Amino acid sequence: MTKAATQVDSSTAPVFGGRRLSRTPVLVAPSILSADFARLGDECRAVLAAGGDLLHVDVMDGHFVPNLSMGPAVCAAVHAALPEAYLDVHLMVTDPAHYIEPFRKAGAAHITFHAEVVPDPKALVAEIRAKGMSAGVAINPDTPASALIPYLGDIDLALVMSVHPGFSGQSFIARVLEKTRAIRAAAPAGLRIQMDGGVSPDTAPACREAGCDVLVAASAIYGTPDYAAAVRAIRGG
Repeated sequence: MTKAATQVDSSTAPVFGGRRLSRTPVLVAPSILSADFARLGDECRAVLAAGGDLLHVDVMDGHFVPNLSMGPAVCAAVHAALPEAYLDVHLMVTDPAHYIEPFRKAGAAHITFHAEVVPDPKALVAEIRAKGMSAGVAINPDTPASALIPYLGDIDLALVMSVHPGFSGQSFIARVLEKTRAIRAAAPAGLRIQMDGGVSPDTAPACREAGCDVLVAASAIYGTPDYAAAVRAIRGG
């Protein structure tokens, strides 16, 4: 086992936000972007019943990424239907500060925004935490680890995009694993590292080996007939 893999330690993992999550070494976060929106409440219940730890909510503004997706109203509807679910909001937007309070009101437990639009994230991280949520910073596949490493001590979660954000169902970009290892090596004990994009039973082992302990999966779960089997395979046991 590599050094990167051994640094993922459930005994030192933080609670990760205002609502308690499992301290298991690897968390699986089904992305509701690939759910059947005509049955969204049932789809969210099903992936949690299948072993998913939290629900990943992908928010796109059509500007930072070339697509539009759900906003606070959808988040609020999910929260109303599943008030105990941990909602992990990923803001793929040009002006994330504008959306912190709306998503807090909508029931978000955690918010991640992008380093590409907030090069110095400390103030926004502090604002998110002051509103009772945990905070993360994400980097796109072409953004170097150096954009994130100086702030690892200030955040609760580091998100590495393994596809170019904007659409579900893309292929995993394996070259991001190198910078993921660099982030894990520089991270303080207990920092969660999330991989998002093309994560599946086939690619998840490499993500875990590189030091990721929160794995986002969309079509790899929702595109299968057996959600529980997909979650187990992604978690690695």
